[in-house]
Amino acid sequence: MNFSFFNPTKVFFGIDCISNYDNHFLDIGKKALIVTGKSSAKKTGAYNDIISVLKKYNIDHVLFDDVSENPNFEIIERAKNFGIKNNVDFIIGIGGGSPMDAAKALAVLIANPDFDVEDLYNNNFDKALKIVEITTTSGTGSEVTQYSVLTDMNNNKRGFGNFKTFPYISFVDPKYTLELNFDLTLTTAVDAMSHSIEGLISNTSTDLTDLFAKKSLELIKNTLPIILSSESNLNDLSLRNDLSLASMYAGMVISQTGTVLPHVLGYGLTSNYGIRHGVATALFQLPVIRKINSENPQKLDTLYDVFYSFEDFNNFINDLNLDRYCTKLKSEDIDSFTKNALNSKHIKKTPATFTYDDIFSFYSEVCK
Repeated sequence: MNFSFFNPTKVFFGIDCISNYDNHFLDIGKKALIVTGKSSAKKTGAYNDIISVLKKYNIDHVLFDDVSENPNFEIIERAKNFGIKNNVDFIIGIGGGSPMDAAKALAVLIANPDFDVEDLYNNNFDKALKIVEITTTSGTGSEVTQYSVLTDMNNNKRGFGNFKTFPYISFVDPKYTLELNFDLTLTTAVDAMSHSIEGLISNTSTDLTDLFAKKSLELIKNTLPIILSSESNLNDLSLRNDLSLASMYAGMVISQTGTVLPHVLGYGLTSNYGIRHGVATALFQLPVIRKINSENPQKLDTLYDVFYSFEDFNNFINDLNLDRYCTKLKSEDIDSFTKNALNSKHIKKTPATFTYDDIFSFYSEVCK
């Protein structure tokens, strides 16, 4: 087998990793743009931790804390103008996937001030500010990928990324995820699960990505049902540690393979019906895996090393009761979502044949 592997992000993992490795801020820059949502960065303690480090090394900063879930082009343009006005020279993203993805977009746009957001999608840039990512969830893996997914002005989720949008440094401290409630724990964990599954089944998978994916899935299978079983388990730092590892491993998988069909199937549910991205993607794992199981079962060997059989995997997914988050879809939306999936790059990397009728039936199955 011939393959390549490129992931230049320097990762620091563990409790208090920001303060333990703060010397790595010595050569990053003189003024940071900190990119966050409204509250999670401060609630988790991550914001205060990074501010302490910046003060220690006399690094100036400004804060943009208006990144919403699924950030759109308008938010990114405002943040870009804010960063340019304040002469920032590196970016710090704190939060889940939305602030971290926004940080990547801003790193490119501020380094290339003549760009607008649409220009990002040419992936034709070789200049970006250094990016520091601090994750407060266990799901997106954005702390170790080059990808940024934004919502355009037509409400479509679109991704971009090249070697310049890999984070320079990422900090993964499981204590920041202790603030996650039941719903956010579940929806982010199944996002990580989806990344690993899709990496395994992708036509671009390799032996190395399969190793990361298998370990990620083992951690999720052994940890997620336990952490969701009680309020006290939601606050168990050792369980949070395992989910943080699982998410990071899964991010390393998709940094090499990208995602496949379930991801694009879920985008419409998120953009048009407000279903969280992790759940929207996870809902389609079963029907897609079932089709691969019938046409190309050897692609599932590593998945079945973890879940033993399709029935075991089916039971694990069903026990998560993800359909509680779903809603009935309009038939015209199903038609539109189906056509979009058929024209996507994701379907080309998925190892089975999918027709219009197949995909239409998937939507009917998961959102009754």
